[in-house]
Amino acid sequence: MSAAVRTIVLWCPDWPVLAACREAGLDPAGPVALTEAGQVHSCSAAARRDGVTRGLRLREAQYRSPALAVLPYDAALDHRAFEPVVRGIEAIVPGLQVLRPGTLAMRARGPARYYGGEEAAARALLAAAAELGVAGARVGVGDGPFAAEQAARVAGPAGGGPDAAGGSVHVVAPGGSAAFLAPLPVSLVADARTTTLLHRLGVRTLGEFAALPEEDVRRRFGAVGAFAHDRAAGREQARVAPRTPPPDFEVEQHFEPPLERIDQLAFAFRVRAEEFIERMRARRLVCTGIRVELDDDRGGHSSRSWLHPHWFTPADVVDRVRWQLQGTGTADTGLEAAIVRVRVVPERVDSTGNHEEGLWGGGPDERVHHGLTRVQSMLGHEGVVTAAIGGGRMLADRQVLVPWGDRAPERTVGEAPWPGSLPALAPASVFRDRQAVVLVDDGGAAVSVDARGAISAAPESFAVAGGQAASVRAWAGPWPVVERWWDAERARRVHRFQVVDHDGCAWLLVRDDEGWWAEARYD
Repeated sequence: MSAAVRTIVLWCPDWPVLAACREAGLDPAGPVALTEAGQVHSCSAAARRDGVTRGLRLREAQYRSPALAVLPYDAALDHRAFEPVVRGIEAIVPGLQVLRPGTLAMRARGPARYYGGEEAAARALLAAAAELGVAGARVGVGDGPFAAEQAARVAGPAGGGPDAAGGSVHVVAPGGSAAFLAPLPVSLVADARTTTLLHRLGVRTLGEFAALPEEDVRRRFGAVGAFAHDRAAGREQARVAPRTPPPDFEVEQHFEPPLERIDQLAFAFRVRAEEFIERMRARRLVCTGIRVELDDDRGGHSSRSWLHPHWFTPADVVDRVRWQLQGTGTADTGLEAAIVRVRVVPERVDSTGNHEEGLWGGGPDERVHHGLTRVQSMLGHEGVVTAAIGGGRMLADRQVLVPWGDRAPERTVGEAPWPGSLPALAPASVFRDRQAVVLVDDGGAAVSVDARGAISAAPESFAVAGGQAASVRAWAGPWPVVERWWDAERARRVHRFQVVDHDGCAWLLVRDDEGWWAEARYD
């Protein structure tokens, strides 16, 4: 069995909190918690001092820390915010592996030779992290990534003392990983179920787990248990897998003096937009999603993601920058604050092979796309829209208009249960403006619905919007739809009803306090 490779791990405590606070403009030194599915995903040191812990329900966390600032956890933000840190560390130590956002691993041999020792290399990493805005980082050195990461997590005044950069270093001597890991809890290498079983067997520390016979562990817990046993005993076989740095496609331009007009800025950024597209084209890639970041001379920051139905051209990139600046104004208007920096970052890229035209071109689809794009460039981002089906109970609420090139918002795609909504095969014609309906029985009296949802009599005929009356061949319903029942002022209760006229056309009617209305027609 080969010896574990000496490894250095750089750990940034509470990185998700730090990244979210930077994005939201909050102070990470205060009580802050990130939530996911109603529970605390991670929290700051100040929040932990108030008793907030990971996995705590949000209501309980706010009870323990009344001043708690709550933000949603965003995994994509973690990765995006950590990428500049990774690139900054790669400038002094190549061959990094990102274990997770906030944690980096690297082989110790090269940095130790260059900086004159493992501890000197660790302090150089701390200084680099501090220059990148990551204060309080920790560095651990040990036999293998696991031991090195645990060394980084215990680093502190008792483990080597804080250095000038505000971080700490803990170096585990070669061959000393087993003794270092022995007092740590067994839950670090086992899942919750295995940890509970080991606790019942009296095994609570890594040292006690490592003392068990290797063959017995493999026979009882399988390959996963054997892997955890090797980690506990300091025999980790995992090696650092250096990442290949991704190509740098993003472009950035600073303006001195700052530009105050949209048309001037769009013209000045055109060269950078062409450079942005050419960089990807050289690697046979196309971009279908970008993020535009704008900074003004007052310290303001604007960031927005843009999608494209096909792929971006330089003119499309300039259009998105202009639209983000323009808002509801025009291209020749001035800005409230002059722009000092524009940055464009690709968020979605794809191979050109997946977007090549056919042998005879794209035909009408290509002409439609170019025509709509041209109209959109003249009218603005929301000047050309497409229809999408969203979530909701009433059909008019499910009509979502999305700007050409964008996708429907995730919260409107009907993922919620929406009790009372219609099942599949929705009507073809939906009336956004309600049309009054007269629904009568065989005696000419208006059909009504009582409080228990029962109709007063079978419908005989109906007329839509004052038109000619049509006889009812078949009917079904009513079905109640209740919205906002918890709000007495905004609560709404209606009943749906289906009728088929003498021509075989089906209608979807709605009954509310004001009467009968036509909601849709099954053409």
